[in-house]
Amino acid sequence: MTADTPLLSVQDLSVAFRQGGRESLAVDRISFDIHRGETLAIVGESGSGKSVSALSVMKLLPYPAASHPSGRILFKGEDLIAADDAAIRKVRGNAVSIIFQEPMTSLNPLHTIGQQVAEPLILHRGLSAEAARAKAVDWLGRVGIADPEGRLDAYPHQLSGGQRQRVMIAMALANEPDLLIADEPTTALDVTVQAQILALLKDLQRELGMAILFITHDLGIVRRFADRVCVMRHGRIVEQGPVVDIFERPQDPYTIALMAAEPRRETRAADPAAPVIMQADDLRVWFPVKRGLLRRTVGHIKAVDGISVAVREGHTLGIVGESGSGKTTLGLALLRLISSEGPIVFMGRPIQGLGFKAMRPNRRQMQVVFQDPYGSLSPRMSVAEIVAEGLAIHHPGLTEEERDARVIAALSDVGLDPETRHRYPHEFSGGQRQRIAIARAMILEPSFVLLDEPTSALDRIVQAQIVDLLRDLQAKRNLTYLFISHDLKVVSALADDIIVMKGGKVVEQGPAERVFKAPENDYTKALFAAAFDLAPVSSERA
Repeated sequence: MTADTPLLSVQDLSVAFRQGGRESLAVDRISFDIHRGETLAIVGESGSGKSVSALSVMKLLPYPAASHPSGRILFKGEDLIAADDAAIRKVRGNAVSIIFQEPMTSLNPLHTIGQQVAEPLILHRGLSAEAARAKAVDWLGRVGIADPEGRLDAYPHQLSGGQRQRVMIAMALANEPDLLIADEPTTALDVTVQAQILALLKDLQRELGMAILFITHDLGIVRRFADRVCVMRHGRIVEQGPVVDIFERPQDPYTIALMAAEPRRETRAADPAAPVIMQADDLRVWFPVKRGLLRRTVGHIKAVDGISVAVREGHTLGIVGESGSGKTTLGLALLRLISSEGPIVFMGRPIQGLGFKAMRPNRRQMQVVFQDPYGSLSPRMSVAEIVAEGLAIHHPGLTEEERDARVIAALSDVGLDPETRHRYPHEFSGGQRQRIAIARAMILEPSFVLLDEPTSALDRIVQAQIVDLLRDLQAKRNLTYLFISHDLKVVSALADDIIVMKGGKVVEQGPAERVFKAPENDYTKALFAAAFDLAPVSSERA
């Protein structure tokens, strides 16, 4: 291999999937090269073939349902498509590692964090269990896990989404690979941790000469982090070149639209005297920490520690903060989906302490849209069944025709073709699935909706569409939103008021306009600086 030879060369690659006797192309004759020490980003809309292309490199597609009608994937000169299973096993997790987008489905729920980070070190490096455990502590610390030694015996469900993603990154980097495939590696991370992780990857890239294939929908990260960009649409690369050329002189109409798309803020007169829909005072959610043979409580994780909040009718309250700060825990506590202490009043009625049956009448008025459109929809139910599920509980007297009419109306409201209602979730893109999740929440005509990172898994064009959709639904129905996100650009486009959380506490709150223009708290300033800074990534910056 000469210095000019690419580390990875994808040549005329096609990927087809066979289903029900029919074959359809997901990737259509794409070609690109990556050299040692280089970062190539692949961007594009949901369903464009980005992840399928990356998974092909490690032969992780569901073969034999997937096939390659054309092309070669040369890694260090060896064609990985033609390689046998034994050869591929030597490459996977060793010379080539991957960070997946959704850590909760990628981490084994039955194994501790320490076991999972140590496993590739034992398998590929031959380290003893003790040496691998020590190395795991080192890597968890390097990717920003607080108290890494104490987290070794934790299970994935005991960590926040951002912490789980950092564990995935530690697992991928532990064997110091030649090529790192990063499939949306910062989706679940707040902007300050994003900066830390990207700086860490850059440091390792310089140290190891590692190449990075970076898949993301966050164009801000691409501009700061990548050397070259491939823009994909409908399975094809429509444009590729150096980052500066693509961002400053895009040629393809789709690339131009992608660069121009961004959630926009619209000024509207939210009534400052509107009635309070949701209120909590001194709310606390403490999780016990148990150790020893008898599992005695030795302390508490104070996920939400004495927070008071009030959300007015027709307003959007944005909640931002780093991963593990308690954002989602606060939202779930307000909806009485997890236990908490402190009074909660919904639509003028105290709901803290109400049992399952007593809470049911309130459930129709409070709905939730979750972060992951892939994991929150049942793959065994049609879209019509998913959207109509709440009607069976809260409106049992409706006829089948009446339920179907409401499903059609709900899908139309969120911009989906009602004729597709008998299809299943896997037949839709990520953005379409998120619209289905929104339709499921809206069909019950709620007053209060918890939006937990509803745009984090979506590309930039679809993000802007979803923000516009949520804004339109709010105006039409006078909805009240609790909007949780680490994407401050999306929050600034939608929120009337904002709460900044850190370590389970509120460090700053107030009208969004004021907080974004003149933040007072040092943490808030650092958070905003990381979110809106487009300078190149360097270790000194993080």
